[in-house]
Amino acid sequence: MKLFNTLTRRKEEFVPLEEGKVRMYVCGPTVYNLIHIGNARPMIIFDTVRRYMEYKGYEVNYVSNFTDVDDKIIKKAIEEGVSAQEISERYIAECKKDMDGMNGKPATTNPQATQEINGMISMIQTLVDKGYAYPAADGTVYFRVKKFKEYGKLSHKNLDDLQSGFRSLQVSGEDQKEDPLDFVLWKPKKEGEPFWESPWSDGRPGWHIECSVMAKKYLGDEIDIHAGGEDLIFPHHENEIAQSECCNDKIFAKYWMHNAFLNIDNRKMSKSLGNFRTVREISEQYDLQGEDECIFHQISKLVSCNKANEMFQPYPLASQNSL
Repeated sequence: MKLFNTLTRRKEEFVPLEEGKVRMYVCGPTVYNLIHIGNARPMIIFDTVRRYMEYKGYEVNYVSNFTDVDDKIIKKAIEEGVSAQEISERYIAECKKDMDGMNGKPATTNPQATQEINGMISMIQTLVDKGYAYPAADGTVYFRVKKFKEYGKLSHKNLDDLQSGFRSLQVSGEDQKEDPLDFVLWKPKKEGEPFWESPWSDGRPGWHIECSVMAKKYLGDEIDIHAGGEDLIFPHHENEIAQSECCNDKIFAKYWMHNAFLNIDNRKMSKSLGNFRTVREISEQYDLQGEDECIFHQISKLVSCNKANEMFQPYPLASQNSL
């Protein structure tokens, strides 16, 4: 069996780290609203990969997280006058309901970022102790990008080009960085935000550290497959590699898999553009576990997993057996 590996940009024979077992991590959603069908695409694609691995006889430990602390969650909570926890718990339940409605197989583990804060503080402290991270005067902790010599190996980006691009993107507060490329591991709290105590400030983790910690806890220092949408290749997955490999002194993931965007009117489907349809809306029009389930075959075709972005067209395919 061969997989297309984003890291090497070629198809490679799949050889697991441990015979007969697969450790697989898939980046899950940030839970502040109902998931749209663009969000559902990686869920379906990598659930299919997982099922095929199991069909081939592998024991798959499949971990997919929920990001349940984020600026968008906090903004939604403020708008509704409720806690961020209430928002995240509501939409975690709704996401699971939608996945079940699409006949998605539950993950082995669905860790939540807010339940893994101690592990994040521990990993950040290790990075600080090893010289890969540093605290600023205001309690923000940054990762030293240039200290990790392999930074850019997943996205195939050149550090000099990135440096040039960042010169024009300085924002308030970033003058405390040693280098414009350095990214946040921990951020101090703002008024009205949820926070946790840490050695550097009362605050919360940066987004990138969350997946490094959850992958390590539930799968180990080294994993077979890390997957997600192609929009995560840079900077999220690139930063995960930097954090994890500097902390653990091991190769983080052997194979990286990414699905292409789902497009509407030749633009990426996203909540910010307003050009999305939720899974819930589609489920009200089609029987997703019956004859009309082929509507989702359009967004889950493995043949396009690493190829050009696909257009979504809301009508059934001609074949009922397209996947």
